[in-house]
Amino acid sequence: MESSQRECVSVATKDVSLRELRDRLAEFAKLRGWEQYHSPRNLLLALVGEVGELSEIFQWKGEVGRGLPNWSHSDKEHLEEELSDVLLYLIQLADVCGLDLGQAALSKIVKNAKKYPILNNPTPRSFNN
Repeated sequence: MESSQRECVSVATKDVSLRELRDRLAEFAKLRGWEQYHSPRNLLLALVGEVGELSEIFQWKGEVGRGLPNWSHSDKEHLEEELSDVLLYLIQLADVCGLDLGQAALSKIVKNAKKYPILNNPTPRSFNN
């Protein structure tokens, strides 16, 4: 069986780990001979481009409610695709830099908890304050 035919393109309905995404992305690039183009710089520039495409979705919508209540199915699907592009490039960038993105994110949460401790009587802040 040809390697491109072995490639799994099914969509899983389970929680997916960063490791699984990283491995699938590496295999995807390897089968296509794209590894040579996946330098940190190139992946970062691709990531920035995808963030721009993500920003365009929100550009003229004003403030958007949680859950995107007034968005059509196709608008939400478009958002999913652009968010996925950003995530996938971010995972690839961390991988080619030799970083464990999941562990780095957990460490960052711990650092943020120390930097921003819980107050005794937290008062919600308004963006206008």
